[in-house]
Amino acid sequence: MSDRQIVTTVMDCPGRLVPVGDPLIIPANTFLTVTQALGGNYTVVYNGNMVRIDGTDAAAIGKEPVQLYFEAPLDGLISKEQVWEALQTIYDPEIPVDLVRLGLIYALDINDDIGEVSIQMTLTAPGCGMGPILMGDVEYRVSQVPHVKKVRVELVFDPPWSRERMSEEALLETGLVW
Repeated sequence: MSDRQIVTTVMDCPGRLVPVGDPLIIPANTFLTVTQALGGNYTVVYNGNMVRIDGTDAAAIGKEPVQLYFEAPLDGLISKEQVWEALQTIYDPEIPVDLVRLGLIYALDINDDIGEVSIQMTLTAPGCGMGPILMGDVEYRVSQVPHVKKVRVELVFDPPWSRERMSEEALLETGLVW
């Protein structure tokens, strides 16, 4: 979503201050400006602050939650492509780019014997308070992939993230190519 949209909360709505991650409740009947609606989550402006509203709370702002759906592979194995597809639905709340194109996913390992997906990821800034929220998004979204029984997410900072890790498309999209 590139155009800003004004919405009104239809009920009390939980959110997280960006970038610190502190929880808050936006009261019902509050006007909000939606600045980003990508991957089923929303970034809004509330009282001059950026707030992330989880897609599972979309009804509080009059939106439908996004449901991920994947065809179950007939071989009973976890599809690496579907895991990557799930990861591409998770967006940074400040930058309108998904975690994969931002270069935040460092490693992905699948153990089909126990149905486990292990992911190493980083953040654009080590002190980002949104880290636990993004890790939760990764766990939740990847767990929607057929045959996944467990998702382990490890936050790493070595090597440190830099814009060189971003895809060419993400660099162009954010205007960081010069």
